[in-house]
Amino acid sequence: MSRRKEQGVALIVALVLLVVVTLLGVSGVQNVALEEKMAAAAFDRNLALQAAEAALRMGEAVAEAQSKTVPPNSGFPSYTDANNTCPASPSAINNCVNGLCPTPDKDCNERWKVPNFTGWVDAPVNLGSLAGTPQYFIEYLGNTFPCTDGGPSDPKNCKRYRITARSNPGTERATVMLQSIYATD
Repeated sequence: MSRRKEQGVALIVALVLLVVVTLLGVSGVQNVALEEKMAAAAFDRNLALQAAEAALRMGEAVAEAQSKTVPPNSGFPSYTDANNTCPASPSAINNCVNGLCPTPDKDCNERWKVPNFTGWVDAPVNLGSLAGTPQYFIEYLGNTFPCTDGGPSDPKNCKRYRITARSNPGTERATVMLQSIYATD
């Protein structure tokens, strides 16, 4: 009689061990799925960074070319800040031509933070269909900056440009925005 009780206990122990092994297997599958999502997100972020970097370099090349035009910076629209308020008209922010924007108005939000800003221009780089088409715009900051480290005889006639670039991959994808201040003399 004790032998029959022992055989029944073995069945219960085997079933408990089977449940434990199944739970470990399910947990392992969940970990693998999570790691795969993390790897895909890291890949997507890296691709977006490369796209934004390519657009930033393209914008810097355009800024360099604008500094050498005759007269210099002739491609930038002009804008004069007449008062201490941001104009109600969107033209103060969207006053850009082919990605070239005038000096930003100190009283307005930064252009890249305005949802209806239309001054972005596509960077003509091919990074594949996954990267999308990166975009940039350039703001002319003026030509009253010191050309060297600010000695007494330093001329303050060097030009500065702020280039803002972003990846533009589409919905539910990583987006990266980069900025640089580009200096020319």
